[in-house]
Amino acid sequence: MAQSATVERILDAAEMLFAEKGFSETSLRAITGKAGVNLAAVNYHFGSKKALIQAVFARYLTPFAVKLNEELEKYQGTSAEEPPTIEMMLKTVSYTMADIANEYGNGPSVFMRLLGLSYLESQGHLRKFLVDKYGQSFKRVEALLRQVNPELSDVDRFWNWHFMLGTTVFTMAGMNPLRQMSEHSYDQDTPVDEVVKKLIPFLAGGLRGASDAAKAGLSETESVV
Repeated sequence: MAQSATVERILDAAEMLFAEKGFSETSLRAITGKAGVNLAAVNYHFGSKKALIQAVFARYLTPFAVKLNEELEKYQGTSAEEPPTIEMMLKTVSYTMADIANEYGNGPSVFMRLLGLSYLESQGHLRKFLVDKYGQSFKRVEALLRQVNPELSDVDRFWNWHFMLGTTVFTMAGMNPLRQMSEHSYDQDTPVDEVVKKLIPFLAGGLRGASDAAKAGLSETESVV
């Protein structure tokens, strides 16, 4: 129990500091100071800063991948005439991620900031780690999205997916400030679940965007305008 508590303190401290300052600007000394442990404890449990960064992500993504795969199994028997909708897929991913983020670490907002940083900062080891360890789970999502939106090219699907991810990271990482801004401007408190409900149809529209523009006979320039 003591060992587990030490590991959790180190992960909690690392997660918060990485989210606040970034991976490169956060030292192991800062992490040990916040966690109340010595450097030997970090080296013993993780071995290196790179391994600690990976462990911070694994704390969320390992249980997330397990639960997501369980949820995706429900779609495997779906007939070709009634494939899952994009909205169904997004709800599955969103609520699975929210459940896991609420159970582990410092919550979904902090994890989403870390996810955004994984794109912004040069962390090649982290991207390789994520692809190697969790690539199969996300390929299942990609395959189902291809099934429900087959007319979309792989290139358009790549860009739409990352536009969607950027919107999600911005919204979830800034959830509290956005809710405060909404309450200040419109005198209405919007619970997190309601924000997610508003977000999903917006994301679904984004994932369909290029194919809908093509169906309407619009050029890429016209569709942007």
